[in-house]
Amino acid sequence: MKLATLFLAAALASPLARAAQSPDEAARFLAGLPVREADLAALEAQPAWAAHADRLDRSWTRMDQRQLVKVRAWAAATIPEANRSTAAVFYFFSGPDFLYAQTFFPNSADYILCGTEPVGTVPDLALMPPAAMEADLENLRHSLETMLTTHYFITKDMRVDLTRGQVGGTLPILYVFLARTGCTIRGVTVGAGSVQIDFTGPAGQRQTLHYFKTDLSNGGGNAAFLGFCKKHAPGLSLVKSASYLLHGDSFSTARNFLLANSRVLIQDDSGIPLRAFDPRLWTLRFCGNYEGPIELFKEHYQPDLAAAYQRSNPAALGFAFGYAWQPAKGALLVATPR
Repeated sequence: MKLATLFLAAALASPLARAAQSPDEAARFLAGLPVREADLAALEAQPAWAAHADRLDRSWTRMDQRQLVKVRAWAAATIPEANRSTAAVFYFFSGPDFLYAQTFFPNSADYILCGTEPVGTVPDLALMPPAAMEADLENLRHSLETMLTTHYFITKDMRVDLTRGQVGGTLPILYVFLARTGCTIRGVTVGAGSVQIDFTGPAGQRQTLHYFKTDLSNGGGNAAFLGFCKKHAPGLSLVKSASYLLHGDSFSTARNFLLANSRVLIQDDSGIPLRAFDPRLWTLRFCGNYEGPIELFKEHYQPDLAAAYQRSNPAALGFAFGYAWQPAKGALLVATPR
């Protein structure tokens, strides 16, 4: 065999000559779903992946039946125009929670998420050593555990969970949520502190997910992020489990942006305080049962919100929302500009 032929054969056999994994296949693999690419499909036979898929399947099914089925039904019945709208979604303080943005607003053209968590990376999974793969899959499940058990992430836990191993940051969690909600990733563009994921939604529509690592406090260097949001305004806004940051003066810029640029705003009591909504400018609908904040945030109890709930006496929401994990305590506010 000629020397050039030998070099060619060696190059084709080298891992460096492999076609790079597609983001969609990587997402499906991390989500515990079957893949087509030969290199990743071979890894599905390993006990670590099989255990990962089984555990994630069971956790996801329980969460979907307990939460998402009911959220979808509520959104379709209660906010039908917003539910069908293709307007952009603004989800401040979301972290990697694409899940609820897509569940409330399934038809949006753009989902704009942000948090202080890093974008992170998803390496070529087929080249990872088996022990590292097993550890990273376990850590990924741990990162998702609170969200799948309650319906929100705990920021301080994410700071630890998302920096372990080679599969880290928000990107692998976004991948899992996209794959598990029936989306197909077409392309991924990672920038400086941001990522854009172009995908096809479950109904076949082309959509885009944007995640930005940014500090939303006044003076937090978020002008470029808010400028990006402004280009997509007015949008459909969602605030959930936001640590009551929008109650304080140090987040007034973010609060004012949402008040000025929302076609509809869905939030729990940790979002914009009731006192900030001018009744001449907003129509407010109270849903669920407001019992006040959990003990950790008890200083943010809103007597005016409690009185508004008592006057309106809304029906039970049927799913958990906010920091209380019990469905009977779920409460949210739907605010629409007049």
